Amino acid sequence: MATPIRRSNRSDRRVSPVFLGIVAVMAVTGWAVWTEFAASTGFAVFLFVTSAWVVSLCLHEYAHARTALHGGDISVGAKGYLTLNPLKYTHALLSIVLPVVFVIMGGIGLPGGAVFIERGRIRGRWKHSLISAAGPLTNALFAVVCTAPFWLNALDGVPYGFRYALGFLALLQVTAAILNALPVPGLDGYGVVEPWLSYKVRRQVEPFAPFGLLAVFVLLFVPEVNALFFDAIDAVLRGLGVSGFETACGQDLYRFWQDTNPLCEPGAVRLGP
Repeated sequence: MATPIRRSNRSDRRVSPVFLGIVAVMAVTGWAVWTEFAASTGFAVFLFVTSAWVVSLCLHEYAHARTALHGGDISVGAKGYLTLNPLKYTHALLSIVLPVVFVIMGGIGLPGGAVFIERGRIRGRWKHSLISAAGPLTNALFAVVCTAPFWLNALDGVPYGFRYALGFLALLQVTAAILNALPVPGLDGYGVVEPWLSYKVRRQVEPFAPFGLLAVFVLLFVPEVNALFFDAIDAVLRGLGVSGFETACGQDLYRFWQDTNPLCEPGAVRLGP
């Protein structure tokens, strides 16, 4: 039986200063990349992509919480999930820190932790599925926005550094959307199908949920699986107008502590688009 909670108030839905600060960092560093104002383009790209990635993580979790609120779980307001404050998540380390570390180490947009939804307050299998699907759909929408200049053929005047940064950010969003949509216990994809499974199957799968993300991470180290996965990612990005060269240069600039490919540097002579 769900425990009673206090009535929500306006402060439960007021956008957190923490989130606004992250957005400010994203805006300022994005401007620095666009204008090439920063002394180090790579460092500016690092800050821009990292802050934008954290913003997308916050929006991912907000989408879960907001959908749950409309589905019947009014407890999400009192828990602070509607403020977009990443420090309010159930596991701040898993939700924010770990995904950022994965981006830095491997350029993969692995999904993070989760907001705690009181599923007992929600009635209807479709509502449960929609709550789980809301997160990956947010990443997919973020990817569409990032790639809009590419598939709209609106790249004239867009500086190459900013263009590459958007390409790499889109890569992170697409990987996050696809990985999180996998029907693996512990990931959102499984949350979509779980309400439609029998009680017996759900009980049998439940012990494996904490290890789902770890299993996916381990599988990505298998060369054949890794190649197949990134071929699929490249196909999606090409469909959105982003080339492999652009995403590679974005990741190259992002890793400012390493030597940068001269072709990715601002002002480099390029052949073709």
